[in-house]
Amino acid sequence: MFSPLFVRLSSSYFWYFAVIGLMAPFLAVFLDGRGFSSLEIGEILAVITATKVVGPTLWAMLSDKTGKQVVIIRLGAFLACFAFCFLFFFENYWPLLLSLALFSLFWTAILPQIEVMTLTSIRRSPKIYARIRLWGSIGFIFFAMLAGELIERYSSEIYISIGLVILLGLFISSLQLKQPRLINQKTICTHSIFNKLFAYRFVMFFFAGLLLQISFGPLNSFFALYLRDLHYPGFAVGLMLAIGIIAEIIVFIFAGRLFKHFKLKTLLVFSLAISVLRWFMVASVGDVAWLLALSQLMHAFSFGLYHSASMQFIQLHFNHNQQSRGQAVYIGGVYGVGGAIGAYITGLVWLDGSGGQQAFYIAAFSALAGTLLAILMPEKAAKST
Repeated sequence: MFSPLFVRLSSSYFWYFAVIGLMAPFLAVFLDGRGFSSLEIGEILAVITATKVVGPTLWAMLSDKTGKQVVIIRLGAFLACFAFCFLFFFENYWPLLLSLALFSLFWTAILPQIEVMTLTSIRRSPKIYARIRLWGSIGFIFFAMLAGELIERYSSEIYISIGLVILLGLFISSLQLKQPRLINQKTICTHSIFNKLFAYRFVMFFFAGLLLQISFGPLNSFFALYLRDLHYPGFAVGLMLAIGIIAEIIVFIFAGRLFKHFKLKTLLVFSLAISVLRWFMVASVGDVAWLLALSQLMHAFSFGLYHSASMQFIQLHFNHNQQSRGQAVYIGGVYGVGGAIGAYITGLVWLDGSGGQQAFYIAAFSALAGTLLAILMPEKAAKST
């Protein structure tokens, strides 16, 4: 049986990652349908992703001061939905870029707060967290497949209507959330986290994750266009994404057992190393369907296992009253800066499809650099001052 708390948290993950299931593979398709070049698409995606640098930190500072994660989640969901609606009216480059940037700025308020609320509510249990988080993967896969089918059947313009439905679902689910109780309300303060941020172990962890996220640039930005150029049918995008997310879900289910038998550093290094092989395969044998599917199975480690291990690392590294800011630094820096750099580099080298293979080779090199940094990361943190 599912408890009310489990249902509320799971539904929020479902709708939040449904947004990613729409945007990650199909925003480039939507922009391509509007007539933008690959360089312009890369620029737009880079700006959108860059909002994750500023947004999470600003929202997290407010969250740590007030302790009101639910209010911030609801406000972010409402404003993100409002900003997204302008896509119905804007077609030119700058207005469209502004509306998407505002959407992303508000949307970034949500995930760090959900993560903190979830981990606080379940007392940091990796097993329960994994089961709640897998509903995010289900939301991603359902809407990725649905959007792929609807876009092929109708046109890329239906992208906006699908996005509006998802964002409304996210806002409605946020209304069901309840603020978890803190054992001691006096712990809501703003102790400095600079010593934690500049610890050698965290720096290595941070930049390893940054390089991994840079490597996701071609997948997150142009994967649908890449498969189209390799002459895959329209449903193949959703199918290939589904393979990756199903593998990710399986890892989330068994992540708790892995944490019991392996050190966090071992899991992080392994996930990064698998990512190197994954991007090399997409670049070199992406036109072979079964090998491309095999590379998608590696998403279980490239994202699923790495994300779960990263959340545990952050929970252990930061104090209780630093969690929102710690999450914000990680999500803003890694997903924001890394995602923006990855999207921009991909846009530069894509050349309307002729540089697709090169983009994935660059991704493999970035993941390799991240692997080396993770290997250099100390097993245990130095004693805090």
